[in-house]
Amino acid sequence: MMKNLQENSRVLVVGAGGLGCDLLKNLALSGFQDIYLIDLDTIDISNLNRQFLFRKTDIGKPKAQVAADFIMKRCPSVKVKWFQKKIQEFSPKWYKDFDVVVAGLDNVEARRWLNRTLNELVEFDEDGDPIFETIIPLIDGGTEGFRGQSRVFYPKISSCFECSLDSMPPGNHYHLCTIANVPRIPQHCIQYVYEIMWPLLEEFNSVDDYKLYEQKDGDDYVPAKVKLDKDDAQHMSWIYQRSLERAKQFGIEGVTYKLTMQVVKNIIPAIASTNAIVAAQCTMEAVKCVTFCSMILNNFMQYNGVNLAGCLLHEYEKKPNCSVCQPPAVVRMQSSDKVSALLALLESDKYGFEQPSLTGNDKVVYIATLHSAYEGNLDKPLSDFFEHSKLIQVSDKNKKSNSCLLIFEDQMMDEADDE
Repeated sequence: MMKNLQENSRVLVVGAGGLGCDLLKNLALSGFQDIYLIDLDTIDISNLNRQFLFRKTDIGKPKAQVAADFIMKRCPSVKVKWFQKKIQEFSPKWYKDFDVVVAGLDNVEARRWLNRTLNELVEFDEDGDPIFETIIPLIDGGTEGFRGQSRVFYPKISSCFECSLDSMPPGNHYHLCTIANVPRIPQHCIQYVYEIMWPLLEEFNSVDDYKLYEQKDGDDYVPAKVKLDKDDAQHMSWIYQRSLERAKQFGIEGVTYKLTMQVVKNIIPAIASTNAIVAAQCTMEAVKCVTFCSMILNNFMQYNGVNLAGCLLHEYEKKPNCSVCQPPAVVRMQSSDKVSALLALLESDKYGFEQPSLTGNDKVVYIATLHSAYEGNLDKPLSDFFEHSKLIQVSDKNKKSNSCLLIFEDQMMDEADDE
């Protein structure tokens, strides 16, 4: 089991931040020797309090490079190949080479993209069942303050990230009328200075030497003449000082420089102990996914260090109408059948699409609303565009979207004759 883990398992780690540093350390010490790492960011001084693979001399360097070098120096048998790129810059087929993907991402859109990509890599047999060898497990970890979670997704088998999207809490948002007229908390004062006062700056020399545009009745919005640099200490100090003044005006306490940074930069508080707990859980699941040494998490673990020092387990069920992980509809045709025949079948009661559009092999075959542009494809055989036992994407005017597994029955017979 350990030999297979060390010699035959390739793991992809996405993110080398607070959670990513712990993940890399744990995976290397657990026996993974072939690790790939993707992270777009460079090291900032604010990272050093919890991202322990970095030092002060590393500031400004790529996180992925420094983290990879640190791990390989500490664990000589481990090879870490690093990339300072967006995950979207890699071809979906590139992800096929991994046995498991472990993500420590800090934004929803990247998670959604990775989740969709791994689901689209799954291949199916002629009965429409997923081929297990093409399934790449996705282990997703996340932390916020004293809370964290880890999730295990088996593409096309379990629920996916998209299925749980509705349960995610909305981000902090303050109504403009509240922050302008009746501020009640320190964040309201900071947001007022950030959103309303800074755009009125005509001249900025220092925290106390500046000029604000004086608005008159009937004035339209005046665009900012001073560009805000959120990494400039003078700019952030100006916002902090003006926020203090506004808070004093309304009798509000609690405005600090640290809070100002959190509001303006939308910083999510990170705590090293939470990262360690969630990374340990994610690593354990990665080992189980590769070795099958124990039952795999099904499929959500939530850590709560605020109200209780413990973990809650929960199973997210598949959403019946999930556009990412729902099983494909099996469509059986002859390879010589025309594209128009496939469209007619998809519009039948069996499949229920209205004015369907087709995409396959990363090429658009037909778009109903652009009929004249794609009319020439309608009389061509399906084999010109599609392959046997491959997924095609179908969508219609009602925004219904689904993957369909296209089976060429004549090629099934040819394969049987060859055997």
